[in-house]
Order: sequence, then C-alpha cells, then structure tokens
Amino acid sequence: MSNPAVPPRSLAEALRARDDVSLAALLRARPDLITPVPTDLTQLATRAGTRASVVRALERLDRFALQTAEALAVAADPAPYGELLALLTGDGGDPAVSAALPRALGTLREQALVWGDDDRLRLVRTARELLAPSPQHPSPTGLGPTVREATAGMSPGRIQDIVTAAGLGSTHDAVSAVASLTALFTDRERMSALLAGLPEESREVLSRLVWGPPYGQVTADPAAHLRRLLDLGLLVPTAPGTVVLPREVALHLRGGRAHREVEPLPPAVEPAATHRPQVVDATAAGQAYTALATVEELLKDWDEGGPAVLRAGGLSVRDLKRTAVALDVAEPVAAFWVELAYAAGLLASDGEADERYAATPAHDEWLEQPPAQRWARLAEAWLTATRVSGLVGGRDAKDRTLSTLGPGLDRSAAPEVRHRVLTLLAGLPEGASPSRESVLARLRWERPLRGPQRGDDLRSRLAEWTLTEAELLGVTGRGALSGHGRALLGAAAPKTPDRAPQGPGDKLPVHHHRPAVAEPLSPAEQATASAAAARLLAPLLPEPLDHVLLQADLTAVAPGPLERSLAEVLDVLADVESKGGATVYRFTPASVRRALDAGQSASDLHAFLAAHARTPVPQPLTYLIDDVARRHGHLRVGAASAYVRCDDDALLNEILADKRAAGLRLRRLAPTVLAAQADPAALLEGLRTMGFAPAAESAEGDVLITRAHAHRTPPRTAPEPVPEGPPIPDATLLAAAIRAIRAGDLASTTPRRQGDQALPATGELPRTSSAETLATMQAAVLTGGALWIGYVNAEGAASQRVIAPIRVEGGFVTAYDHTADEVRTYPLHRVTGVAELAEE
Repeated sequence: MSNPAVPPRSLAEALRARDDVSLAALLRARPDLITPVPTDLTQLATRAGTRASVVRALERLDRFALQTAEALAVAADPAPYGELLALLTGDGGDPAVSAALPRALGTLREQALVWGDDDRLRLVRTARELLAPSPQHPSPTGLGPTVREATAGMSPGRIQDIVTAAGLGSTHDAVSAVASLTALFTDRERMSALLAGLPEESREVLSRLVWGPPYGQVTADPAAHLRRLLDLGLLVPTAPGTVVLPREVALHLRGGRAHREVEPLPPAVEPAATHRPQVVDATAAGQAYTALATVEELLKDWDEGGPAVLRAGGLSVRDLKRTAVALDVAEPVAAFWVELAYAAGLLASDGEADERYAATPAHDEWLEQPPAQRWARLAEAWLTATRVSGLVGGRDAKDRTLSTLGPGLDRSAAPEVRHRVLTLLAGLPEGASPSRESVLARLRWERPLRGPQRGDDLRSRLAEWTLTEAELLGVTGRGALSGHGRALLGAAAPKTPDRAPQGPGDKLPVHHHRPAVAEPLSPAEQATASAAAARLLAPLLPEPLDHVLLQADLTAVAPGPLERSLAEVLDVLADVESKGGATVYRFTPASVRRALDAGQSASDLHAFLAAHARTPVPQPLTYLIDDVARRHGHLRVGAASAYVRCDDDALLNEILADKRAAGLRLRRLAPTVLAAQADPAALLEGLRTMGFAPAAESAEGDVLITRAHAHRTPPRTAPEPVPEGPPIPDATLLAAAIRAIRAGDLASTTPRRQGDQALPATGELPRTSSAETLATMQAAVLTGGALWIGYVNAEGAASQRVIAPIRVEGGFVTAYDHTADEVRTYPLHRVTGVAELAEE
C-alpha cells in the first residue's frame, strides 16, 4: 500500500492508495475493466487508460463532468485545482460552478479519468489525447494549440522577431523565447495593454476566432492589420495560407473561460400539465386493458398460423399492413404490438419448412393469468427489451430496410433510456406530465456525447418513442406516470417537484459522486416491482361481464369486457361490427353456420343466448338460427374424389341445373348421390358460394365437426436483450474481483529476496530449478515464512502468487494462498520458481 503522505506518481499508485469501497465504485462505473479480472492494480491502471475503455467512460459523463475534463485537457499537465476552477468560471467567477466542481471532479476521479491531489490534477493521457485541441479533432472548447505547440515548427529567427516586436528582450534560444512570449500572453495587465494598441480591424479579426474554430485563412500578402497580428504572434501560421489563434490569447479574450457556456446543473424537467392522480391512474388502467385486448386480438388473428417469415427474417410490409388493418391501428403502432408480443415470448417463428409466425405455448399460459399479471408481463418485457419498434421502416448500415421481427432492431441503450425517462417522470409531482422538450434537454445534458455530436441523436428518438409507447401500454396516463407505472419502476411517490440536484445524493439514492440517475433494477428486483405494479393495477381494471344485450336488428352489444369463455363463443357465433367503449356483434347466416360447423346445435345456441342475454332473445335471431340449422348438413360431401348425397333428389337436380356448378364437374351416381372431380374442400366451398349449406362427413357417414385448430410453435424463450457492454457486476463479483486484484498486486509489488539483495517487483515470474524450488518450499514449511511463486495452470495461464507453505509431499505443496485467501494445493511441476519475501 502506498504512503498516503506521498503524492502518487502514476495512475497505478493512485489506485493502490484507494480503499475497497472506492475500487468497487470504479469497477461498477466501468465494468469493462474487470472483463476479465486484472491480475493486479498495474494491469487495472493500464486497462483503464486504453482508448476503447476511456471512450466508453467519456460517453457516460454528464455535460458538466465532460466540460471539466475538457478544461483539464487544455490546462497545464499537471494542473492545480485553482487553474481548473478559473478555466470554468473565468475572471468573474460563478458560484454555481464553484459549488458543482467538486462533484464533477469526484466523478472523474472515481472513474479513474483523473488522478492526483488537488495541487497536481492529471487527466489520463488517453483522455487528454481525445479531448485536447488538434487540427484533426477540434476541441469542443473552441480553443487552439498553445504558443509552444503552435510555434513548434517555426524557425528560431522568426520566433526572435516576434519576441522583439512584442517589446520583449531577445533570448539566446527558442525555448526561452517561447516561454517569454507565453508569460506575456498569460499576464492580464500586459496583454490588455498590447491589445489596446492594436487597430480596430485587428481586434475584429481576433473576436471572430476567439470562440472557435481558432483557424483562419490569409493570403500570401496579408493586409496590414493581419500582418500586425502575425508580427506580434497573436496569430501563428500553421500551414501555407492558414493561421491559428494561440490558446493563451483566446483565453485572455474570453476572460479566462474555456467554454462559452458552462452548465454545472442539469436542466429541470418542467411539468406541462397537471391532473388529479386518480384521473391519471384511471386513464392508464383503461389503456392497459386496451393493450391486453390488442395483444390478445393479434395473437388470435395468428392462432392458426400467422404471416410467413421473410427469407431475410421478419415480417413483410404487406403483412404488417394487413395486421394494422386487423387491429385498426396505424402501421407503426401495429409494429409496436407485434414486437411487444415477441419480446414477451408470446409469439415466434414455428421453425418449419414453410416458416410462419405463430403463438407460443407460453401464450396459452399467459391467457390463464389474471389481467393485471398479464399486463405486468408485457410492461416488464417492454421496459427491459433492446428491440426498438420505432426503427421499423428505416435503413441499416447496408441500406437494407428494417422490418418488424427482423434483424437489426436491437439498440442496447434502449432499456437505460426507457428507465431514465420514466425516472424523470417519477421525479415530478403525482399527476404532472412533462413537456417533451424538457425531457430531451435533460437527457442531452446527462449524456452529451451520445447526442447530436455523434451525428445520430438516438437517445432523443428513444426518449420520444418511450413517451409514446408508455402511453399506449398504460404505464402513463395523460402523459403522467401512473401509480402502477411508478411501482413498475420501483420508485416511491415524490414529495417535492423535480429540481436540479444541489448536493450528493439529492433526489435519488445514487452514489455520492454520480449524477442523480437511478440504475435499472436487477431481474429479481424487477420481478418484485412488476408484482407490486400488478397489485396496484388489479382494482383499476374493469370486471369482465357475463352478459350481452341482444337487439332486434340481429346485433348484440357488449357494454364492457366479456368473460373469456363468453367472448370465445360469441366470436364464433357472430362477427365483430364495431369496437369502442362497447363492442357490437352482428349475427349472420355465415356466422351461425360457423358455430354449427364447430359442433354446436341449434338448441345449444338457443340455450347459450338465453343464459347470457340481459334482454329477451329477439324473434328474428331465433328464426335465423333455426333456418340455418334446418339447412345445415342437408347436403353431405365426402371423398370420391368427392361426392354429394341428399335424400331430396329435387335439390340435387337443382344443383345440376345451376350453371355455377359447371366448374365442379358433377354427375349423378344415384338418385340421391352426385360425384364431383373436385376435392371435398373445394366442393364444400363451391356449394356454399351457390347459397347452400352443406356439411362434411367422414368415411363412416358421420358429420365432421370443422373446428379451427390452434397452431403453436415449439417451446420458445423470449429474445434476450443485447447488453450495452459488460453487465454491471453485483456485490459478490465485485468483492471477489477486488480480493483477487489486491492479492495479485501484493504478489507483484512485495519485495523479494534473491541472495542477500532485496529486489523490487519486475512483473516477471521467478525462475528457479526444481531442486531449489523444493528446498525453499520445505524450508518455508519449517519457518512458517511466506514465498513468492510463479505458477502456470492447466490452461497455460501464468500468474504470480504469495503463499505460506503448510505441507510438501508427493510432488504437491499445500499452502495458504494469500492471492485466493484460502488453502490450496499446487503441483510442484507447475511452479516456475520461488523467491523469499524480503523482511519488512
């Protein structure tokens, strides 16, 4: 462990000085650092400085933490805290920035992007390279290179000319001349006097470059006011025809500020409207029930096998349009419901040769659950899914159209954005709905590098889709988060309006250096939250009805949701004519025949209507059922190829005389039997088209009951969300990783004794002969001393370990391994060498 009184000389030393709680915070914030677990703290520091890891960490910074890092990138290396504060506040100071800077600096330190004490702050080298100004990558600050960097390729004579023109004494070398010029440009009083002596045109040129970009174009023979700036070094040529404004000059003109606008606090999420919480919950519950009905209708429509799967995967545009018409919604909304059912594991492809989409066995189990639990399953699937239906119809990187249920719809940021948007809504007073603009502004502040600067503001689009989808699903009502939506999120009701956090942990229970962003719940926590949401929603959902209202115009009105058994029979017996607050069913000859084909008799239908009608059964409906039943099955169709038999030979004569029967190629076999060269299904359809009501019969002569057979896929699991990088480690994994890193660091940094000389750690495995290894092990058993060994496991991975040998026999050593913090046995032939540890 490093001496805390001695300033760290490297990031590894700074990490070595941290306690376990601080290391755990680092690994939780940057989980890619323990994939796999580093062997020691030096390797952890090296990994924390790699480009990929630093880019990932920078992308997760909020705007002010990023502005702090950008200011450090243009400050001296190392920079004292005062210089950093001055770059952010300028000459006039800013109390809000001063108050927020410790939090931002703490975030950068926690994530190992900044190390060192306040008097020697160092930005990790890779982060400095990414954020520092360069001609290829201009800095967001708009600043250019320093005087030293801008004059690096300039001749010593030209530098001396600039020093002389600025009224400075000549020097013996270019280095001291540049230092003298830098001192002038950073001296506020002398710099103000120098600028005051410039003509107005010269100062106008500087004002155009001061906030960036700092580069400008000049001719080979510049005007006098430009020549004056070049002579004084206020503009420095970088290439033929190109000049740059040095960083020190720009900072003076800016009043010492690195950024034009500093945003130390997040923008507040402003309420756009406020409703009574009871109204919000009732509206959301009504929409939740509609969501359940829509998904049920979708899966019922695909019950016997849905649309075909495209060769490239997904649903065709034509099938999506047909589904939208069947659900009576717009195509983007239909895509949302289809993707939601897929994410919940309720539909999938059947995997057969003629591959089609169909409901899964899980759908039948889902239907048996109470409505509130069914909604909770849909809502949980939506909240955690990485597939984004809003992308349907767009183009992928290869300019291919993205289709519903097809590949390319996964966006790993979607769950985090959905959770964050709902968290912002949860921070508002109950019943308050936010303005979309304030939500988007807040998200852009929290993750600025994932916004428009990347060329595709995906987070904003995800946020807009989240607000729309949450309303469709019933998580929100009238734009405000409902009570069951709040429970789904695992959030408590707020007591005060949302506001910018003023201090550590303000508003949300988060780590003391993190911005107030609640993390998504673990699977176990989410299951508990979903169950709580279902309990809150259940009393708000309408109770299913066991009756309908029959009317004389052959319609039935369901004034609310029906019990499933009643709805299933009514769907067969009648056709849905309209939906809304009440559903209207219409009875037709075709619908009654459909019920008879499903095995119902006329008496069954009369009894069903009498049992479930709150009004008397109208006479026209009774006549319709009896009339269709009387004719149903009067004709019989079987396989000859096919035949028709009927006891009424006059009816057969009528069929033979009908010109519409010519395509069936009928001929009389007997007075009561006609043969056809069409198959039974085509014959049935042809006769029904002619207005008859035939029934199919089996080889034994019995009437065949034609009932729709549900088509199910084999058991399928719901699609796994695509993670955004390595998952956040849990407490158990963090504790194990930190223990391994500490032990490995002990093994690599503990001084070893070779002969009479104590040697520092070199990172190389010790090398000794087998005889020396055995003798040293046996001696350590007698003395109880600790040894440093090199070990190669069965997979060929080498590691360093500190052990205390207990027993050596049979080619094995049993020892207490400080690296693993347990007693282990190692084969001696896998030990590369051994060294005694130096005494303290």
